[in-house]
Formats: sequence, structure tokens, C-alpha cells
Amino acid sequence: MSELLTLKGKRALVTSGTRGAGAATVALFLQLGARVLTTARSKPADMPDSIFVAADLTTAAGCETVASVVEERLGGVDVVVHMLGGSSAPAGGYAALGDEEWQRELDLNLFPAVRLDRALLPAMEAQGSGVVIHVTSIQRELPLPDATTGYAAAKAALSTYSKSVSKQVSPKGVRVVRVSPGWIETESSVELAERLAAEHKVDVEQGKQMIMDSLGGIPIGRPSKPAEIANLIAFLSSDLAGTITGTEYVIDGGTVPTA
Repeated sequence: MSELLTLKGKRALVTSGTRGAGAATVALFLQLGARVLTTARSKPADMPDSIFVAADLTTAAGCETVASVVEERLGGVDVVVHMLGGSSAPAGGYAALGDEEWQRELDLNLFPAVRLDRALLPAMEAQGSGVVIHVTSIQRELPLPDATTGYAAAKAALSTYSKSVSKQVSPKGVRVVRVSPGWIETESSVELAERLAAEHKVDVEQGKQMIMDSLGGIPIGRPSKPAEIANLIAFLSSDLAGTITGTEYVIDGGTVPTA
């Protein structure tokens, strides 16, 4: 794989790279020869200090810290993967979402990309090359009204923002692409399946099936693996994808029922 697909010499920032698809992306980028910097609020014990910066990207100060460390350690950046995202909103649909809940969803799922792009894109434009990947979600098309209204709306905003930025910077040599995952079998999603299994007195595989059913089913019969998300991101970050920009790649096992 590495003989064909390489990121050798690329300087890359991957946000939220300590768990799940983010950690898989960091590992693959390193394997393919990239110099990588990743960030989260706290560092796992097994992650080298040299590739990590502690920061809270839901704040403007945290984004400023990461942008500064990118310049200090990497001397610039060639690939930015905005992996950070998630939701802590309560169930209950729109009525359960006050201003604070809405602000948290936007602070986590939209503003980190906006702020980091604003800090890092000018240098990419000046060098005439670079790749920015915004990780969105199929929830922007298939929101779950009871639980993901705020998250889905924030990811929809990220997708629209990404398309707009691509139109502005692609003529200057910077590609901007969206990756839209469905359900990924991460540590947290397995924990959710375990909780559902315990609540309903079924096994974990049945708990996973409950999650798939809530999404309307996954035709291939399973969620994506973190490594599969990383594979797509690595390809889109590489020179093999040199004319791909401004578009969105859905990787969801067929969950979205329309083309």
C-alpha cells in the first residue's frame, strides 16, 4: 500500500487524534511518511510528546495555541484534517436545546475548523499547495430528531462552509474536501452498544444492531472501522487525489438511501 500511496514529506495536522478514526488517521499518516502533529485536551500515555499538543479547540485560545505550535514544530502545514466533532446534547429534540446547548454544538463541530483554517490557510495559499479535509457526518442529511438536531445542524454548517472555502482557495492550489462518515465502530460507540445491551438485557452484537436500526439500517451490515475512515482520508490527502476538491465523500456502508 505504502509503495503506491505516500505522504512522504507532508506536514500534517490532525485534530482529535488520540481516539477512534482520529488516532487511526495519525497512525496511518506516520506510516506513510508524514510529519504529524495532533491535538486533544489530554495526551494518552503511549503518544510521543513530539507529535502532540494539548489544547481545547472549542476555544479561540486553544486554536491559537495549535496554530502557533504548527508553525513552531512543523514550519507550516501541507495537510489539515479537521477530525474533531461530537455531541453532548440531551435527548428530547429541539425543545431540550437551549442557547447553551446550541453554542456547545457549534463550538465543538464548526468553530474549531473555522478558526484553524483562518490561521493556517493563508500560508497554504502563499505556498500554492495544500489540502484541507473537513470531517462532516451523514447526520447533516439524516439527523435523529430526538438526539442529534444540534450536532447535525452544526455539521451541515461545516459542510456548507467547506464548500465555500473550496471555491475561494482551490484556484490558489489548495484543495478542500469533505469526508462524511456514518456510524464508526469507535471506543465510544462500542460503549454505547454495551449500555444499550445492558439496558435491554441482550448481547453486545444486538446492542450494535439497535444502533444500526436507529439509523435506518446499514446495508453492508456493520459500521465502518476507524482504519477505513483513515484510508479514505489518506488517499484524499495524497497527490493521487490531485484534482479532487470541493466535493464530499460519504463513507457509511450505504446508510444514506439516496445517491
